[in-house]
Amino acid sequence: MTKQEELYHKIVTEIPDAKQSKMFGALCLKAPNGKAGVMFYKDDIVFKLTGDDEKAAMKLKGAKLFDPMGGRPMGGWVQVSYEHAAKWKSFAEKAMAYVKTLK
Repeated sequence: MTKQEELYHKIVTEIPDAKQSKMFGALCLKAPNGKAGVMFYKDDIVFKLTGDDEKAAMKLKGAKLFDPMGGRPMGGWVQVSYEHAAKWKSFAEKAMAYVKTLK
């Protein structure tokens, strides 16, 4: 297990009401409503964010819209590298709080 994946698993245990699952074959966290908010993808974490939280994530060096198929980025999903691991937990908490509000 990589240090990136170890940190992901540590964060997972600190997010209340989150259920571990899979999305696109990758590890993810889902809210009680079944909506995914956090995903571990190729040693990065991808967060479902909106508004100022999305803007803040996109300002990080190397952050990008998640584009698992190439050419079709997923709006609101921001991929953040391990370079910014110190911000992962905060973004995970914000992402999960946001997806809990979705229907």
